Amino acid sequence: MPESAAGRVLRDRTAGLFLAAVVVSGFGSSAMSLAAGIWGKSLTGSDSLAALALFTVWLPVLFGPPLGAVADRLPRKPLLVWSNVVMALLLTTLTTVDSAGRIWILFAVLLVYGTAHVLMDAAESAVVAQAVDARLLGDFNGLRMMANEGMKLVAPLTGAALYARFGGGAVALLDAASFALAAGLYALLRVRRPAPAAEGGRGRHSGMRQVWGSPVLRPLVLAGSVTMLCAGLNGATLYAVVDGVLGRSPAYAGVLSVAQGVGSVAIGLLAGPLLRRLPERVFTAAGIAVFALAVGARALPYDAVALVACGLIGAGLPCVLIAAMTAVQRETPDAVLGRTAAAAGTLMMAPNAVALALGAGLVALMDVRVLLPLVGATGLLTAAWLVAGRRGKAPAGPRVSAAEA
Repeated sequence: MPESAAGRVLRDRTAGLFLAAVVVSGFGSSAMSLAAGIWGKSLTGSDSLAALALFTVWLPVLFGPPLGAVADRLPRKPLLVWSNVVMALLLTTLTTVDSAGRIWILFAVLLVYGTAHVLMDAAESAVVAQAVDARLLGDFNGLRMMANEGMKLVAPLTGAALYARFGGGAVALLDAASFALAAGLYALLRVRRPAPAAEGGRGRHSGMRQVWGSPVLRPLVLAGSVTMLCAGLNGATLYAVVDGVLGRSPAYAGVLSVAQGVGSVAIGLLAGPLLRRLPERVFTAAGIAVFALAVGARALPYDAVALVACGLIGAGLPCVLIAAMTAVQRETPDAVLGRTAAAAGTLMMAPNAVALALGAGLVALMDVRVLLPLVGATGLLTAAWLVAGRRGKAPAGPRVSAAEA
């Protein structure tokens, strides 16, 4: 029986080490992301500071292009190893945060935390593109998404339980241990050659130019930007739907989050085979359409519909991210791959952070049973625009080298 593409990815030593590092660090990060908000709330009693904890982690995404340029100029394997080592050491300082007067230490560490993640994501994209066969990049990125989302099913509950029993310092030490273990896994990587000097496209904004100048990348990233804007608006309605539409207690949001995570794990397994059978724009548009229809369905006052809708959101939303980042890895020369990946990430993820804030205001002004269908319609229009344009799927094959570029 022929081996599946996912099996070939997992059999590859470098890909296996990457996925193991994703699982390990993703577990610690997911636990810490929930605990940070609880920590801020319990020390200060402020809902605003609790929300600011999450925003602080997201803030460095806005500076993705210059941070990606840094990743292009440094040896990528040492960058991955030492970024994890530094974060492991830095997180241990959070054991001193035991009063409202020391809350600034938490925010300072979270800011570095977010910056390190942007740097490491850029370096990871470049190393993966070198190490993994271009025809298997979709499978790898799908498995990576599955690993990330799988951790989100169990890690937040672990972090919350650990916080309730031992306090925030214990969660910080758990996350520090996950960074230390990830550093060890990255140290075992065999990188075929060091990152080339950034001779292809100088300047801090060359990643943006690379994205905007590519007929393959530009439509996928633009569609991702709009979709993530819709995702942020949808996320801001979570508790309004739970309370006002379903008539449930706030704790029911955890059940809906698990349903969404299950959908994301499923698409992680299917993304690679689907990307080989469908043009990238069609695959992406189909995912956006599924997401959009599910967002609209959340306005209906039925538990079963809400659960199915959250599962479909989890399955549809990652499609645009998987397709876009796979295209970035395949289409971009090595010399500017880090900054291009960071630029694409900024363009797609920054709207999500903006929409979370915008959605909080809209929920106060508009009934979510009106807002959600409008958000869904925006998603459907985006899917229609994407599939109606010229297909941008290039044949899977060898990537362009820096010298050839």
